[in-house]
Amino acid sequence: MGLFERFLSVWVGLSMLAGVLLGLWQPQVFQTIASLEVAHVNLVVALFIWVMIYPMMVQIDFSAIKDVGKNPKGLLLTIVVNWLIKPFTMAALGWLFFKVLFADLVDPASAQEYIAGMILLGVAPCTAMVFVWSQLTKGDPNYTLVQVSVNDVIMIFAFAPISAFLLGVSDIQVPWETLLISVVLYVLLPLMAGVTTRYVLNHQGGTPGVDRLVARLKPWSIVGLLATVVLLFGFQAKVIVSDPQTIGLIAVPLVIQTYGIFAIAYFAAILLKLKHNIAGPACLIGTSNFFELAVAVAISLFGLHSGAALATVVGVLVEVPVMLSLVAIINRTQHWFKH
Repeated sequence: MGLFERFLSVWVGLSMLAGVLLGLWQPQVFQTIASLEVAHVNLVVALFIWVMIYPMMVQIDFSAIKDVGKNPKGLLLTIVVNWLIKPFTMAALGWLFFKVLFADLVDPASAQEYIAGMILLGVAPCTAMVFVWSQLTKGDPNYTLVQVSVNDVIMIFAFAPISAFLLGVSDIQVPWETLLISVVLYVLLPLMAGVTTRYVLNHQGGTPGVDRLVARLKPWSIVGLLATVVLLFGFQAKVIVSDPQTIGLIAVPLVIQTYGIFAIAYFAAILLKLKHNIAGPACLIGTSNFFELAVAVAISLFGLHSGAALATVVGVLVEVPVMLSLVAIINRTQHWFKH
């Protein structure tokens, strides 16, 4: 495991701090970056997200999908949690907290946007960071690859309709065109680029060629992740410093959702008698979020300084420490599973 993976929470935490400090020190720089938009898509955010996602997409081998029948229970668990449970529990928790429990603490317009950001997080199962979580739990890398590949295929077709349905149920106007553009830009095109790159390299030099490219691109993926975090926290610096209560209010349902979904998936994995190296990644894929996509879509739909964008940024803030705690739980409960 590389230096980045071992100290993941440290680097992300430092990037968050750097983003807030830079946002307070040079707000005009972030205002200029925020203005660089085309069709509601911020070009700088899009660039960093592509730098982050593309190396991960090159690792995905869609030929592995043919092996799904060899051990379908782990894959079935991931699909059910990701697409039939998680989006709806996230929307329900958002409504419960911001329409009922926190109704007196947040104005209605902001509450709507916070719910929207939470919904976008809930409909975006993890893709890029799954490989890190799988490695930390000694998961089966090939099976993790199958799970990610199948989920990404589903995401292409399911993300926009489920997001639109849940946003509509929450009385939030859905700009379909922007939503579909975001799916194409941040899911379909990176996947196609990764698949094409892998195909060309496999025909030129085989697996070693793919491995060499991934090794070269991996540092850029890290740069993309940290730069995106700095940028997002820079955009929201004033809100984070001036209104920490709001950050805390958004974090509460997100933390409950994360631990709740993990509990559902983990105990289901025990009942299904999955092997530990399949159960761990299966649960973490459903628990973690493709926050890069959620952030990008929130910015495209509602704007850089919206409550929806803030909610997805809080998702980044919450995710890393919570996911690392879940990794620790999985590693300490190996004896609950088959090996």
